[in-house]
Formats: sequence, C-alpha cells, structure tokens
Amino acid sequence: MVIYGVYIVSKSGGLIYNYDHNIPKVETEKTFGYPLDIKLQYENKKIVVVFGQRDGINVGHMLLSVNGSPVAGRTTEDGRDVFDLIEAKENYPLSLKFGRARATTNEKIVLASMFYPLFALASQLSPVPKSSGIELLNADTFKLACFQTLTGVKFIVVTEPSMAGAEAVLKRIYELYSDYALKNPFYSLEMPIRCELFDTSLHTLLELVEKSGTANL
Repeated sequence: MVIYGVYIVSKSGGLIYNYDHNIPKVETEKTFGYPLDIKLQYENKKIVVVFGQRDGINVGHMLLSVNGSPVAGRTTEDGRDVFDLIEAKENYPLSLKFGRARATTNEKIVLASMFYPLFALASQLSPVPKSSGIELLNADTFKLACFQTLTGVKFIVVTEPSMAGAEAVLKRIYELYSDYALKNPFYSLEMPIRCELFDTSLHTLLELVEKSGTANL
C-alpha cells in the first residue's frame, strides 16, 4: 500500500493542510544530439519542457541536470547558463536529466480551490437529493478518496490505485484532527493547521497503514 499525500480543505474551499507522504520520483536522463529537438522555457524559477515529448520526457517536466551537473534556476552548479549550453553546437552531445516537478504550496492551494466546486457540482448532478458529493475518484495512476464532515471540512487522501480501505484511513485522520487541532486552544477554524502533534501522529498513522494495512484501524 502506498499513500501519496493528505489534504484538508476548509468548508469555504481553502487548503488548510497538506502533507506529501510518499511522492514517487519521475526522472528520465537521455543524451541529445544537436540541435535539441525539445523546446525548453524558463518559468517560475525553473526550466521546463514546453514542446516536444519523447522517451518519457513530457511537457511540464523540469530540467534537473546537464551532464550530471545539477541545475538551479537557469544555471548549472558551476554557474554556466543552461540556454547558452544547449544553443552551442560544440557542447554536444549533452546528457540532460528531466523530472516531474513537485507541486508548490501555491499550486496546491489552486488545486484545492478547484476541487471545491467540482465536489459541489457532483452533488448537484446526482438524481437523488442530498448526495454526499465526490467520495472516490479512480484514475489509472492514482485513487482519490474524500470524506466530508458535517461541518463541511473535506479530508482527502491520494493513494495508489490498488489500495483498499481509504475510507477507514480518512476517518482516522479526522479523529486525529479532532484530537490535536480542534482541541488546540491556539487553533482557529478555517486557518492553516500548524500542530506538531498532529503532524507526528499523521505520519505514524500513514506508516502503519502502508506496513500493516487498514485492518487494525
């Protein structure tokens, strides 16, 4: 069992907690000849592929290294500009490593705000009144399970497609939230959750589920 991450969305649709537990690395290294047949662009402080997918390298993947030298921003570890390197014919062949960039906090906030109206739309599409909305979403590479409390707070867990028992995990996370966040005198509803005990207990729970399954929850 693999759990990729946990998200908590407030009743107003804001992301108040996220935890990346076991995000798989997606990296591809390939040697290229001149001219480079993929188009790279510098955006959001990283170099990304914007055109030309091939051999596991997809649009949106970021450049991680050039000839084994890590890339930071638009320069290599030794201070050379990446675009100057890839434009000069004499530098080829070049070994370029690409990987999928992890979502930033701002990107996760945007995704949470997008899930909120989708959840409401699913409730309205139901032919039967008082639908619970999205509870389970299956894709070829992941499974998303959602549990909404009576107060409208949504607990979301993203797992591998084959994992069973996500509902039990969500309810256990809700119990941890009630014990360590709601009972914290310094925590205010609708605000981001910053509680070390909650973080530690959640990590312990996810490790237990991955090792022993959900039967003991």
